[in-house]
Amino acid sequence: MMASLPYLLAIGIGFVAGLRAMTAPAAIAWAAYLLWLPLAGTALAFMGSIWAVGIFTLLAVLELVGDQLPSTPSRKVPVQFGTRLLMGALCGAALGAAAGVLLAGMACGVVGAVLGTYLGAAARAALARAFGRDLPAALIEDLVAVGGAYLIVHGI
Repeated sequence: MMASLPYLLAIGIGFVAGLRAMTAPAAIAWAAYLLWLPLAGTALAFMGSIWAVGIFTLLAVLELVGDQLPSTPSRKVPVQFGTRLLMGALCGAALGAAAGVLLAGMACGVVGAVLGTYLGAAARAALARAFGRDLPAALIEDLVAVGGAYLIVHGI
């Protein structure tokens, strides 16, 4: 089971990227910066820089705020979906690189991002219907994304 852990973590962080595209790289950047995720000497070592932490954290906060706006486009439109796939690939690759399986991690991150995008949209829509409005559903999704990202990067 332990041999499959990097792949499961990469799918998990990809899933987070499907929920909130910038939460996943912010979590990876923080994990690398805090040395929880050993990326030194890999192609993704830049993720542990203070610049990556600052940029991805700012983008994550802006995304969490922007997601609450009614004008925010669907996560399934090409630009939004593509961003989720790209961030899932980046974050999965980072987790994979730390385990010596960069490309497999990247692929798992993309799979997770697809799952997170579609399952997250369906779950949020169902919650919004149950609550009679979107805000509580969006906040629950935020908590799942941030909490999931923390658990994934803290568990490595």
